[in-house]
Amino acid sequence: MSDWTIQKLLNWTAEYFKDKKLDAPRLSAELLLSSILAMKRIELYTQFDKPVAKTQLDQLHNLVKRAGQNEPVAYLIGKTEFYSLEIIVSPACLIPRPETELLAERAIEFLRRRTGKQFVCDLCTGSACIAVAIAKNFADVDIIATDICDAALKVAAENIQKYQLNNRVKLLCGDLFDAIVPHLDAEKFDLIVCNPPYVSAGEFETLDKNVKDYEPRQALFAGKDGLDVYHRIAEKADAFLKPDGALMLEIGYSQGHSVSELLKQTNCFRQTAIEKDFHNNDRVITAVK
Repeated sequence: MSDWTIQKLLNWTAEYFKDKKLDAPRLSAELLLSSILAMKRIELYTQFDKPVAKTQLDQLHNLVKRAGQNEPVAYLIGKTEFYSLEIIVSPACLIPRPETELLAERAIEFLRRRTGKQFVCDLCTGSACIAVAIAKNFADVDIIATDICDAALKVAAENIQKYQLNNRVKLLCGDLFDAIVPHLDAEKFDLIVCNPPYVSAGEFETLDKNVKDYEPRQALFAGKDGLDVYHRIAEKADAFLKPDGALMLEIGYSQGHSVSELLKQTNCFRQTAIEKDFHNNDRVITAVK
C-alpha cells in the first residue's frame, strides 16, 4: 500500500509549486490530482487519507514536473473553468481568463434587455468559451463564432458538443468577418463580441514563460502597439451591426483610450463606455451603434 495519501500529495505538490513560484500553487495541485484520480476537487478533502496507487503517482510525477517547468496546468489536464462552466482547452487555443468573464457577463446582460431572437457574432472565438457562456445563459440566441485557426475550432466544436449547443452556435473558419457570407450565414447582428489578440511587441517579450512559451502566439500578439486587430474590426463592424446593435471588445489594461478613439473615428457609434475588471484595469469597451 502506498504511503502517499491524497493529503500528503496535495501538501507536497502545493509546496513544490510554491517554491517554483507558480500562480495559485494549492489550486494547481488540486487540479492535477483531481484530474488523475477522476475526482472532484471537493472529494479530495473528503478522502484525505486515501492512498494513491503507484500508477497514479507516476502520472502525477510527470505532470508535476511539466507544471514546474511552466507548462500551463489547464493544458496538462485539458480543461479550465470559465463563467462556472468546464471548458475544454488545448495548446491550439488561448486559456480563458477570469477577466474575460466580464465580457461574457456584459454580453448576456445586453441580450436580456432586448426582445425577440438575438443574433450574435463571436470573433476570435478560440475555445468558444464566450459563445458557450452566452448560449448557456441566454436561450433565445443564434451565434456565429469565427476563428482563423482550424485547430482552435476543433476545440470549440468539442465545447459546443459538450453543452449540446450545435443547433444554436455555428462555427466558421476564417479571418474575423471574412468567414461570414452576408445574407447566407446571417443578417446583421444584434451584438458582436470579441476577445482579440492585443499584446504589443514590447509586452510580448515580457510575458510570463507559461504564456509566452506555451499559448498560441497568434492569439496574443497584435503588432507593434497591440491595436492591429481593433483597427480591422472597427473598419467592418458597421456593415455587420443592426442600427441599435452593440460591439463589445476585451481590451488590454492600457488600451482604453486608444480603442475608444479608434471606434469614435468610425462615426458609426453613438456612445462608447469602458469598464474596469476586478483588478481595476480597463477590460471591456462597449460601443452602441
